[in-house]
Amino acid sequence: MTYKILFLDIDGTILKPDHTYTESTKDAISQLQNKGIEVFLCTGRPLHEVKELAEELGVDSYIGYNGAYAEYQNETVIDEPMDKSTIEKFIEIAKSNNHQMVLYTSEKNYFTSQDSPSVKNFIDIFQLVQNERYTDDVAKHILGATAMNLNPEQAALYEISTNIHLSQVNVEGAQDCFDIIRKNVNKGVAVKSILTRLNISKEQAIAFGDGMNDKEMLQSVGEGFAMENGDPDLFPYAKHKTASVTDSGIFNGLKKLGLVE
Repeated sequence: MTYKILFLDIDGTILKPDHTYTESTKDAISQLQNKGIEVFLCTGRPLHEVKELAEELGVDSYIGYNGAYAEYQNETVIDEPMDKSTIEKFIEIAKSNNHQMVLYTSEKNYFTSQDSPSVKNFIDIFQLVQNERYTDDVAKHILGATAMNLNPEQAALYEISTNIHLSQVNVEGAQDCFDIIRKNVNKGVAVKSILTRLNISKEQAIAFGDGMNDKEMLQSVGEGFAMENGDPDLFPYAKHKTASVTDSGIFNGLKKLGLVE
């Protein structure tokens, strides 16, 4: 098989718990690019928080906000903000249940509170920099959102339509956080859009992920890899299981396909 494109999740896939990555990951990306294979970062994170990492890895194409926004070689190719009324409902639910939220625009991370321990913990874990207090005037610009300080049973409170489901964040110390995912806007839908745009078949595409927000992405490529450190619920959706993020999982997976040495 001639592979043409690779999609990589960031947290728990590229980045280890200490926020570093193995040199083998950078090497693997470089080897694939030298073969003419496109490489995309595909993350739930806002893109304004990953550009430095992307530059270090030599990557200039991204899918961010769990599929709501994408850039291909500095050109915006997907831009799908959430509905303003939906955001307003989320804010009401969070307020009435003593939850916190972070809502992402293309430029900032807007928190419903900047003082709560759960928010401070979230900012620390993900090393977020562009942070401000949420105000109603940005509601129409929100590309993605994460609810904090939830137990798993409370996730259903935010599933206010059949188009919305919550995905628990698969990062140590942030298990009480849930990404809000749209059925029609997610990593998988974005991957399919990119494949169509670049005229690449599903079978020629590879992806690596570790969380349930990667489920649709792994199903949208021919070679889907779940990291050993991933959510066990993700494993049935992956064609392959590779080593953990701390044990060169990306490199080992690509070596299995004969793409790196």
